[in-house]
Amino acid sequence: MNAMNRTKVPIPVFLLIGIIAISFSAIFVRWSDAPAAVTAMYRLLMTNVLMLPFLWNYRSEITSIRLRDWLRTAASGIALGLHFLFWMDSLRFTTVASSTAILTLEPIFVLVGAFLFYGQKTSRAAVMAMCVAIVGAVFIGWGDFQFSGAALKGDFLSLIGTVAVALHMLWGKGLRERISAFVYSFFVFLFAGLVLAITNVITGTSFTAYPAKEWGVFLLLAIIPTVFGHYVFNWLLKYMKASSVSMTVLGEPLGASILAYFLLGEKITSIQLLAGCLLLVGVGLFLRSNEKQ
Repeated sequence: MNAMNRTKVPIPVFLLIGIIAISFSAIFVRWSDAPAAVTAMYRLLMTNVLMLPFLWNYRSEITSIRLRDWLRTAASGIALGLHFLFWMDSLRFTTVASSTAILTLEPIFVLVGAFLFYGQKTSRAAVMAMCVAIVGAVFIGWGDFQFSGAALKGDFLSLIGTVAVALHMLWGKGLRERISAFVYSFFVFLFAGLVLAITNVITGTSFTAYPAKEWGVFLLLAIIPTVFGHYVFNWLLKYMKASSVSMTVLGEPLGASILAYFLLGEKITSIQLLAGCLLLVGVGLFLRSNEKQ
């Protein structure tokens, strides 16, 4: 029985929901004036609070998880926490288009890691489609790339965050074969939030000195890009290859750039729109080749 039959709702619907949801992440971060580590921490811990009432239903599964899987879940959570820390901080120094365009390197890292760790092979056609999509994503942010000053710092932070989320995705693929999406997501978000909380304690950052607007942004980040974005992608890891889930994330630069145009007043050029179409074509061809079932 394939994934389509098991889930009743077509997987492309979940992919679209996830892409739209994570596209709002950069917008909400730019609306916030709180430190990146604080914003990321509350984003994750508030998600845990939203999920907590349902955790009791999974108590038998939780008690059966092996120590090795707990350690891998913790590692995946730490990687996710580092991703949020570095990527969200990058938006303080560079544009939404530039920062999210660098995230397009994620599927390359995941593709190589999936081959090394899981022996997953990818066809030549899928690799070529990936290259097409990445070229499109890079051109979305090309006009904003700068090679000096604060913008370069922001791009470098985004790159570190991209490596971290690729590791999170690879660990998650193996764990999702044995752990449900809810349990995996809950504890990954918890471990990630705790890493960020420790970071804030070490740096002496305040946990409470923020106006009501900031708490609203924290909650929006928890509900939209985390629950409807990252949680959905964690669920999809059981039914799709890690490289395929990573490829769909390439839709974020296009979605974030369009949202930034309407909500932040950032410019979007005709070249960026054409590049977005190229990106979508590449992603579609990759999924068709890589997920033949």
